[in-house]
Amino acid sequence: MSDIYQFRRGTAPLLISIPHLGSQIPDAQRAQMTPVGLESGDTDWHLDTLYRYAEAMGASILGARYSRYVVDLNRPPNDESLYPGQTKTGLCPTQTFRGDALYLNDAVLTDAERAHRLQTYWQPYHAKLRDELDRIKAEHGTVLLWEAHSIASVLPRLFEGKLPDLNIGTADGAACAPDILAAVEDGLRDCSAYTWAVNGRFKGGYITRHYGAPADNVHAIQLEMCQSTYMDETHPYGYRADLADKVIPVVEGLVRAALDRTAARQR
Repeated sequence: MSDIYQFRRGTAPLLISIPHLGSQIPDAQRAQMTPVGLESGDTDWHLDTLYRYAEAMGASILGARYSRYVVDLNRPPNDESLYPGQTKTGLCPTQTFRGDALYLNDAVLTDAERAHRLQTYWQPYHAKLRDELDRIKAEHGTVLLWEAHSIASVLPRLFEGKLPDLNIGTADGAACAPDILAAVEDGLRDCSAYTWAVNGRFKGGYITRHYGAPADNVHAIQLEMCQSTYMDETHPYGYRADLADKVIPVVEGLVRAALDRTAARQR
């Protein structure tokens, strides 16, 4: 048991990573935050519930416990921009996605504080992620890393208009083999109920880009879902079973298509 992440080991060549699942904020940090910051509003709410079906698929599932407002596990440790020219949300953000201040005084984010958060929260998650990818690959010869994310459907500070419902990212094809991505795209084309994009506004974050290595039989795919497909996008961010029950089979089909194609490459 880890205080930093929750983890369930599976039996299939599939690891589902949910780095923005957590909403916990350490007490020392909470004392420095604004009321809106304390809501941890940019959490990828309820994805552990949405992906619960994956346990039956034999997936290993790794999810963060702490908020991205502590440290963003899907950003590079040197905090370089993943989308040059776009608004940068940062390794240790100081604003919400809507531009609201997280801290009463940003001066609390000293270099020493950033280094502490990187060592205390970022590094253990990535060490576990690396270890599990290595274990699965050693056992199966190949591994699919599925990066599970969600975001509010309308965020003018980050993108124009409404985001497509389902956004697949593979670092413009660098993070997974073309046939695996093609299997996912086939599943998207078969689904008329939701809008979708591949390597559009979201191409995959640090985890997808850093760990995806198709030449080494590690295939990474990120799915960024609009939260409007399964939950209320305003506080208190309630889960909507009436919506989720419709999108879950679609997401399951995408994951299964990618997994089947990944496993077939080693047969």
